[in-house]
Amino acid sequence: MDAFHSRHRSRRLLLPLTTGLCAIALVSGCSGEVSGSPEPGVTTTASSRQGPVSQPSGDGDELQAQYEAVIKNVLPSVVQIQASNSLGSGVVYDSKGHIVTNAHVVGTDRRFRVTVATGEKPQGASLVAAYPEQDLAVIKLDTVPKGLRAATFGESEKVEVGQIVLAMGSPLGLSSSVTQGIVSAVGRTVSEGSSGGGTGATIANMVQTSAAINPGNSGGALVNLNSEVIGIPTLAATDPDLGGGAAPGIGFAIPASMVKTIADQIIKYGRVIDSGRAALNITGRTVVNQNYQPAGVALVEVRRGGAAEKAGLRAGDVITRINDTPITTITSLSEALASDKPGQKVTVTYQRNGREATARVTLGEI
Repeated sequence: MDAFHSRHRSRRLLLPLTTGLCAIALVSGCSGEVSGSPEPGVTTTASSRQGPVSQPSGDGDELQAQYEAVIKNVLPSVVQIQASNSLGSGVVYDSKGHIVTNAHVVGTDRRFRVTVATGEKPQGASLVAAYPEQDLAVIKLDTVPKGLRAATFGESEKVEVGQIVLAMGSPLGLSSSVTQGIVSAVGRTVSEGSSGGGTGATIANMVQTSAAINPGNSGGALVNLNSEVIGIPTLAATDPDLGGGAAPGIGFAIPASMVKTIADQIIKYGRVIDSGRAALNITGRTVVNQNYQPAGVALVEVRRGGAAEKAGLRAGDVITRINDTPITTITSLSEALASDKPGQKVTVTYQRNGREATARVTLGEI
């Protein structure tokens, strides 16, 4: 099994999971949060320093109407998922009761309680399959409630920086909640931790958004103003300089194209048969130099018939570079391969018995 770890390129950015049950503190005046049912006792008041509140313009009324239409169209397709040790969100994928969510939301469970937007009591659901390598999973409702509405998924190629988006889910257990923001960047390669129930996955081509992604939003919907799901919110960034607290306005979603690719295979075959993800087909570990600094990835196991073995690599070799990218950790190795495709050729620089050598490797598949 391939080692599968990575990190974001920013040294200050750590990416924890955004799921799990936790205590919460509600703060009045937080921007962007729109809850389907406001919490009792929580109020927001305008400061007297702000002066008179101006009347909305016609354009503002039009934008507000568009927001309301999107919420009305999509929120009924967003559900709350209760696993044994976590609480997350999901998106209704089709009329047969399939729901797509994050693999870290379902964890190792096979049975779930799902609260749908049609108002019935929580429904039972079973795991179809999880694909931790892409942090995606599909579950299926035991009984499809009347009026269940499948979401419409958009095209990832049409997602552009600056687009207004809404994140829908059950952050901190507050079901049917909506936050708003923009697409801040596309094509990000990020990773989630492997502790606390995380999959440790490195995921390429993610959508970065300023819409708040809070615990419980995982598996929900990132939606454009055409009422299309363009991604599945998965990660929120934290900054060590903030004591491990959230870095405001930095969240990530798995793009809709990857969601559809994985979900369609799981529904049809019960598993993923074509990941589209490149791999060396090795198991490795980070090694350090005499100064105890990360210095490469030692090959612990080389899969028989895999990409590395075919290129002449063997257990004990230490990879130090992929093409022109230095490799110092197992994380940086996965990151270097995250955007590559199976069949693509790369040059691997490695050390064997103290000597440096290179190998031309035709990448395999995870």
